[in-house]
Amino acid sequence: MKPLAPGTRAPDFALGSAPPQTVSLTDYRGRPVILAFYPADWSPVCGDQMALYNEVLPEFERYGAQLLGISVDGVWCHAAFAKDRRLRFPLLADFEPKGDVARRYGVYRAGDGFTERALFVIDSEGIIRWSDVSPIDVNPGADGILRALDALVPEARPV
Repeated sequence: MKPLAPGTRAPDFALGSAPPQTVSLTDYRGRPVILAFYPADWSPVCGDQMALYNEVLPEFERYGAQLLGISVDGVWCHAAFAKDRRLRFPLLADFEPKGDVARRYGVYRAGDGFTERALFVIDSEGIIRWSDVSPIDVNPGADGILRALDALVPEARPV
């Protein structure tokens, strides 16, 4: 599979968040959205990546951006992981049908049963403006996301 390219309309979705809530991409129309696909809760690299984004969250918010973490784990697993890590952004369960949203974004690893470590920055109109796929064992950090947001919302640049 190839990840969706910049310039592509982001496929809409509705996924479970904290039980019994559901989050849709269209809920955030009018503002930038960061989709952070990651292989699994509780894995070391994923835990580090989500913890980093939790720390950088105020910077994302300065751009008016909403961060959404997505993996194939279920909502109860996400709830425990988010509570343990004190995450302040939604984790969405691409659980059933397993990996459906990841497949639509071109980042599902069928042979492994989980997603690539992939990032998408979507503009306020629902168009993918930046994407990146990192090796499974590498935390991609936040620099690419911040550069993409800076290009989208130059008036929110840090001074």
